[in-house]
Order: sequence, then C-alpha cells, then structure tokens
Amino acid sequence: QVQVVESGGGLVQPGGSLRLSCAASGLPLDAYTIEWFRQAPGKKREGVSCISSVDDYTYYADSVKGRFTLSRDNAKRTVYLQMSSLRSEDTAVYYCATRNDQDCSDSEGDYTYWGQGTRVTGAS
Repeated sequence: QVQVVESGGGLVQPGGSLRLSCAASGLPLDAYTIEWFRQAPGKKREGVSCISSVDDYTYYADSVKGRFTLSRDNAKRTVYLQMSSLRSEDTAVYYCATRNDQDCSDSEGDYTYWGQGTRVTGAS
C-alpha cells in the first residue's frame, strides 16, 4: 500500500524559514517524479516545485524561485522542500504528489499518489 505523508508545516514570521518533508512508502521513490503543490485560501491549487526522477532535475515556479529549494533523500524515501524568506502569500496548504514518469507536470491529473497536506501559515 502506498502512503505519502507531508509534515513540517506551521506558523512562521515573514522572512522566516520552514522545511517541509514528504515521506513516501510502498513505492521506489527514486523512480518517481515528485511535485509540491499548494492551495491558498480561496485560490485553486498550483504547482510550486518539482524534482524529476532523472538526474534530480528541479523546477520552481517563478513565485518561489530563489527562496525554495527541493531535494530528495532516496535512502530515507523523503523529499524536502526548504522554504526561506517566507511571505504572507506563501500561506497555503502544501501537498506532495508522486508521478511514475521522468517529467514534471503542472497537471494534477498526472500525479497518482497524494498526501493529505500540511498547512503553512504566515503570521501577520
């Protein structure tokens, strides 16, 4: 049985940092492309960052480029999203999704397994 579990969300001050984790079991993580999506209140879900199963190619949305870093530890079956210089507009529920393909995609339908999400809230 495949399980994808996100953790690491919380309340953060503007300019602060958080590290989100996505732990996957029941699948060979190194063979999967992983993308983080987020959904802010009142907005549709959007792709944030993706790491490919080939050469760990990483992609970042323009809104987070230079502030977020995505990495994977295949031995721990975990993908990490390091978020720095957080802004109020980063407030959202963050979801981790897996895709058995080497290419990243912003289409939610291309991802098979999803976690339940972890909430990141920027303090005002």
